[in-house]
Amino acid sequence: LKLGVIVVEVAAIIPAYNEANTIGEILTVLKECPRVKQIIVVSDGSTDHTVRVAGSFKGVEVLELPFNIGKGGAIMAGFKHTRAEVLLFLDADLIGLNTGHVDSLLAPVLELRAQMTVGVFDRGRMATDLAQKMAPFLSGQRALTRSLLEQVAYLDISRFGMEVVLHRYAEEHNIPTVTVCLPDLSHVIK
Repeated sequence: LKLGVIVVEVAAIIPAYNEANTIGEILTVLKECPRVKQIIVVSDGSTDHTVRVAGSFKGVEVLELPFNIGKGGAIMAGFKHTRAEVLLFLDADLIGLNTGHVDSLLAPVLELRAQMTVGVFDRGRMATDLAQKMAPFLSGQRALTRSLLEQVAYLDISRFGMEVVLHRYAEEHNIPTVTVCLPDLSHVIK
């Protein structure tokens, strides 16, 4: 995507642990997004058919970690696999994702209005919506600049606390962040 004369590559990184039932829907939507030039699924020690399903999508790169290292480690494995300047993180168990959600997450970063966006569910499932209204910084749906992620220490060892680490870093360093409403989106309850 061109911003003025600067060409910005966008990579989607999807950490997945046993998400064979939902990963296909996420990848189908991402393949329809012209802004997303690279799609990386990081199977975080999955024991189901996540790798096979993700690998069936032409052009999707699948990294298969031998054992579960946690979401932060999986994100960092995907990050090390790309040179993209803008990164899109999506959970692999989303229900109702569409291209509008992806565009909404990417636009503030690509338009240089923010270094990070955080997607918050709205009109999805009541329990999920309520949880995100109470703690929106826990959302796994984000877009951010490569330079921001390079500054955040310990993300690879944060396991499931990567969202908290990113939120805290952004607050402490006054990083421009935009909260984006993601209507009719939810995820599988586990």
